[in-house]
This record gives sequence, structure tokens and C-alpha cells, in this order.
Amino acid sequence: MSVPPSDSLRVVIAEDSAILRDGLVQLLADRGFVITEAVADADALRHAVARERPDVAVIDIRMPPTFTDEGLRAAIELRDNYEGLGILLFSQYIETRYAAELLADDAAGIGYLLKDRVADVSDFVEALVRVASGGTALDPEVVTQLLGASRRTDSISVLSGREREVLSLMAEGRSNGAIASQLVISEGAVEKHVANIFTKLDLPVSQLDHRRVLAVLRYLDS
Repeated sequence: MSVPPSDSLRVVIAEDSAILRDGLVQLLADRGFVITEAVADADALRHAVARERPDVAVIDIRMPPTFTDEGLRAAIELRDNYEGLGILLFSQYIETRYAAELLADDAAGIGYLLKDRVADVSDFVEALVRVASGGTALDPEVVTQLLGASRRTDSISVLSGREREVLSLMAEGRSNGAIASQLVISEGAVEKHVANIFTKLDLPVSQLDHRRVLAVLRYLDS
């Protein structure tokens, strides 16, 4: 998958904290992204996407008026209405119910990062570009809690401990080479683990485009 340069990507930001919103605008603009709009609530986000048709939306989950799950529900709606729109949830909280709904069918172009766990700006920028390009970027803690919330997590009990480690890193959007480096094993070993995961989770070759993501997310059910 080719990755477009940041200066060709149009981004809308939805964040109710003025300080964080302005900080994201400045951070991304300094790196060449085109910020189409930066808004403070879910309704303004919907209007901004309709007007500007950005490539990707960075969305906080808890926004006015109730500060519960407005951003996440708006993300699901936008995902349904605007094909190809990347969605990067950027929040302090993990909301398992609607997040599973957002991710379950097709997680291509979806990201979910936790504000307190993004220690490097370059990691955030890389994740944003990956999501805008149709990839996936999930914080490992998000994956853990989503899998824990699933009613069918016993289905992954067939996987070995090492396969579960590989699966978690796959969910972060890591390549086989990056997984090998993280786990200090050969890339060939990673390829064998990935093949075993596909076989054990019954993911046929016909689903090649998304089965790395489906391997992690197919059992999520809100």
C-alpha cells in the first residue's frame, strides 16, 4: 500500500479541549498536513466533514453535550456515510461497546490511540498517515480491552501465547518485519505464526486484503 505524503492529506480535528485542539492543529500544520477545520463537538464535526470531505478525521470520544460517547457515535455515522474517510479516535478513554461496532466489519482506515500513551509525536503522525492510507493503528491496551469485552474471546483460546503476542502487534498495524524486531525473532518465524493464526481462526485466502485485521477483530461484538 502506498502512503501519501502528509502535505497531500486533508484533516479535520474534533476535540473539545481548546488547548489540545489548537496544539493538534499546530503540530499537524507544521508537518505539512492541511487542516480543513478544527471543531469542538460532534455536530460541528458532521458539518465539517460534509463541507470539506477530508481524508481523515481525528476525533475525541467524549465531547459536548454529555461528554460520554458523542465522538465515537459520530465516527460510526461518518464511517457509514463517507466511504474512504479515515477515522483516528484519540481519547483518554476506552469505550468498548461502540468501538467494537466501529471495528467489527472492516477495520481498514480505523485507528484508536490513547492520549496518555502517545509518547512520541512521530508515532502519532505515522499512525495518522497509516489510517488515512487505509491501514490500522490500535493501541495495544485498546486491543486488550476490546478482546476482553467480547462475548466470544474463548474462540481465540486455540492460539498459542506467542501467536497472541503476534496478533496484538498485528492489531497495532505493525508489519512482519516490525513484529520480528519487537519480539526478537526472525521474519520467517513471524510469517509462520501469522499463517497459523489465519488457519486457526478460519480466515480464508479470499479475504486476503483484510484478514490481518480480521484476525484480531472478527470476534468483537457489541
